[in-house]
Amino acid sequence: MKIEVIKGDITKIHADAIVNAANSSLLGGGGVDGAIHRAGGPKILEECRVIRNRQGKCSTGEAVVTTAGNLPSKYVIHTVGPVWNDHKEKSSELLSNCYKNSLKLAGDLGVKVIAFPNISTGIYKFPKELAGEIAVNEVRKFQSDSIEKVIFVCFDEENEEIYKKKLKESF
Repeated sequence: MKIEVIKGDITKIHADAIVNAANSSLLGGGGVDGAIHRAGGPKILEECRVIRNRQGKCSTGEAVVTTAGNLPSKYVIHTVGPVWNDHKEKSSELLSNCYKNSLKLAGDLGVKVIAFPNISTGIYKFPKELAGEIAVNEVRKFQSDSIEKVIFVCFDEENEEIYKKKLKESF
């Protein structure tokens, strides 16, 4: 599986699936979540409402899928990252689950290319170095017959440098 790190806007990435750092309501919010909902249009929100009506809120570390609406991808995989609260072990496990569950769902859908944002490193205040290490480790460990490429889409240069460094260290 090829892994790439780029600086950019995840709403403009051409991939089979992009991952949304969603909040548990699945109804949009700020940051990546708000950007994906705005760019993707009302279809994503409609499908999120159907999911919520069926299962309730999305738990931290879990993942669900919708179509991508107006985005240049086929699917949006919504995962709820942990809010950092100094419980390193539990928060790290939950963030790991975000990547594992998103990748599993993508594999089940036959996705070849998936793009991830820097989950939980914005308003959820997860330490960026630790988040980068977890993200790279979970992607490197994941085995898939369908996923050929994972793209980490970093919104800023700081995350881009961290993820490139963590990727290099993982070899």
